[in-house]
Amino acid sequence: MSAPFQCRSCGGRAGALVLDLGLQPLANNYLRPEDLAKPEPKFPLRLVVCHSCWLMQIADIVPPVQLFSEYLYFSSFSDAWLRHARQAAERYIAEFALGRESLVMEIASNDGYLLKNFVAAGVPCLGIEPAANIATVARENGIETVIEFFGAESAQRLVTQNGQADLLLGNNVFAHAPDINDFVAGLRIALKPQGRVILEFPYGADFIEKNEFDTIYHEHVFYFTLTPLLPLFRRHGLEIFDVEKTPMHGGSLRLFAGHAGAHPAQSSVAAFLAQEETRQGINSPAFYESLPRQAQKTKAALCELLVRLKAEGNSIAAYGAAAKGSTLLNFCGIGRETLDFVADRSTYKHGRLMPGVHVPIVPAAELAARRPDYALLLAWNFAGEIIAQQKDYHAAGGKFILPIPEVTVV
Repeated sequence: MSAPFQCRSCGGRAGALVLDLGLQPLANNYLRPEDLAKPEPKFPLRLVVCHSCWLMQIADIVPPVQLFSEYLYFSSFSDAWLRHARQAAERYIAEFALGRESLVMEIASNDGYLLKNFVAAGVPCLGIEPAANIATVARENGIETVIEFFGAESAQRLVTQNGQADLLLGNNVFAHAPDINDFVAGLRIALKPQGRVILEFPYGADFIEKNEFDTIYHEHVFYFTLTPLLPLFRRHGLEIFDVEKTPMHGGSLRLFAGHAGAHPAQSSVAAFLAQEETRQGINSPAFYESLPRQAQKTKAALCELLVRLKAEGNSIAAYGAAAKGSTLLNFCGIGRETLDFVADRSTYKHGRLMPGVHVPIVPAAELAARRPDYALLLAWNFAGEIIAQQKDYHAAGGKFILPIPEVTVV
């Protein structure tokens, strides 16, 4: 590595480069056509792993205020994610006996997609969302929301104003906080003595084994396995007492934590740890060596397929203006010379352009209306949902190209 490495969790200085994706635009910086007259900022995107605690992290940080002050990812546009959130809320309300005297807080609460389920059940809740434009939508939907970046200082302020939480939730936010020690310190401050923290995030072991390199982008500072998280939580007086696997986002972990000694440790923690260390070898450099090989293999296979399809006279578009799509397209050098458009359900992205490659984003209905011969499925983590939604396109002979874990046409 060119610059001295220091792990953002344990402070260790022994680290190694896992994958270099080159200069990349901010994956959620969807440009307006008039923005093309201005320079588009790009930043190095390199994944490294700490050889002291085995935490994967990106080497080059973009300040969160540049990433999240205006944000165009709205959780409510995915039916599968809404269903996942509703089922989780219903489970937590029943399992933890949450009621009118309880308080649920969610960090990075987005547009209220999850907390609305607690509101409907009469459980008091508070959203903590740094993006003002998204917080405004949540408030319009009846979700009490404060505009804050979460950490120790903001947690103290929230506790002073609202009290501590019985349940503290964070879905797909933990990996976004560059000062991870400050974030976990905030969890301890905001949590009641017998309260529970539940965090969900893409699982780093699946990320490596399934070649999910396109989920690397500047918002995702960390790529978590359980191994480095146990000592991180212990340093802050917290204990991970249970862990589950979910299928979301290509494979995710749901982690349960509380104040040290507050909840009995479940066998799942030791089982996950043993699997990571013995079967998978997460605490060995060899585990990480497959990712760069697989990423280059995917790039070559995808580019070769698209060049051949274009040479044969086929029209090609893409579906899902996802952040991972930005990483994939920019890494592979796929732009307007290949793709006619990117279709997406999010009305907030329509009329914008994909970062870096500047392919126009259009409504989802355009896929069936314009009927390209092939559609590159950028949001492959929701493949089943998307293909079902686009059954008319598929039935009419349209084919989807899935890039991950390996290039496949369906």
